[in-house]
Amino acid sequence: MAEIKLVPRGKIGITVEAEVIRPDLIAGKTKEQIEELLVWQGPKELPLSQFFEVDIQGNGGSPEETKIIIDGDVSRVKRIGQGMNSGMIEILGPAGMYTGAEMTGGKILVRGDAGSWSGMELKGGLLQISGNAGDHVGSAYRGSWRGMTGGQIIIQGDARSQLGGGLAGGSITVEGNVENFCAIRQAGGLLIIKGNAVRGLGAEMSGGTVVILGEVKNFSPGFVHQGIEINPKIGEIELEGRFARFMGDYAVGKNPKGMLYSRMAQEVGE
Repeated sequence: MAEIKLVPRGKIGITVEAEVIRPDLIAGKTKEQIEELLVWQGPKELPLSQFFEVDIQGNGGSPEETKIIIDGDVSRVKRIGQGMNSGMIEILGPAGMYTGAEMTGGKILVRGDAGSWSGMELKGGLLQISGNAGDHVGSAYRGSWRGMTGGQIIIQGDARSQLGGGLAGGSITVEGNVENFCAIRQAGGLLIIKGNAVRGLGAEMSGGTVVILGEVKNFSPGFVHQGIEINPKIGEIELEGRFARFMGDYAVGKNPKGMLYSRMAQEVGE
């Protein structure tokens, strides 16, 4: 396996857009060729070497055999791994906006926080964030109604608002809490929240499944209680405990197919 290590050259001021940092665009290139790849900073195209030191270890010409390690804070670098289809990226620190957006395969591990729009319209692969995530993770982009359609996002910390907006396939798991309007316009797929949500969870939902283990501070009024289930099974995942099952969002249609399981709302409808 080829291992390409990128180390930031100090603090980055104006954000850099670096969608060239992905295994399928770097695989098989020499150190000099990687250094010459162009990124954007404001209105200027500049070589990658202006922002990163590059080192290559091992051999491997295919993207599948290529691993990129970014050792440092790249919270001011956008679009790392955008559109990648194979291989692996490991970021040893916080990552910027659009990390893993539109990826179709491969794996990205962020050993820190990740910026807003990470995993936007994800189609395949794995994006795993060990820290917290910003707004719109796994969501549809502005002007689009169809968000993530496949793959998996795992957030081991908290996520902010509109997580999984327009979710149509794949799965998102959040170990911590979320904020407002997560799963808005969800049409498919699975969203699991192990902490709490603030408000608007599942608003305008038409399909798919949301599971929340914690409290929803302001429950959406368009969901109708369907009963209590013990250890419900959702696809291949079996939940442990006693859950209230709701269907919605009836605020936007007469026959919605969205399912919401809440462990903290067991008393509703009893």
